[in-house]
Amino acid sequence: MKTRTREMTLTALLAAILAVLGMFKLPSILPGCEFQLSAPFAVCIAGCFGFKRYIRIGILASVINLILSTHTIVNVTIAMIFRLVAGGILAVFGVNPLTIILSGPLGTAAGRIVLGAISGTDPLVLTAAAVPGMVFTAVSASVMYPMMKRLACREASVLRRP
Repeated sequence: MKTRTREMTLTALLAAILAVLGMFKLPSILPGCEFQLSAPFAVCIAGCFGFKRYIRIGILASVINLILSTHTIVNVTIAMIFRLVAGGILAVFGVNPLTIILSGPLGTAAGRIVLGAISGTDPLVLTAAAVPGMVFTAVSASVMYPMMKRLACREASVLRRP
């Protein structure tokens, strides 16, 4: 029972952090080139906690953002595409430095392609505008992942204690 409570608490905490980070976008000099802080954090969650738990955390974060009206259904759709692609890459190809670096930008590109289809905008233009954010995500995730992995291992050892 104690382990289940800790798992639920950690899931809720990570979902809340992901939701808050998803609300903020770092501005860029060029319009449309801003990027969310949630992308590298999301990649690290997927790498540290696995695809299933990451998707649960992502769904909870999306529900939080919908309830708070900080995201629309379109925002949530794009976020879920990002999560499926980025988390899927890590699930299928394993967690290693290359997949940590590539999963976020590929998830972003997939999200921009879907956004282009939804909005009737050229996906190449949307993806080109996202390149600075993709670079930020790749670099940030590769820096954040080792630290988050250490914390995840520590949490896992706490969960195993009787």
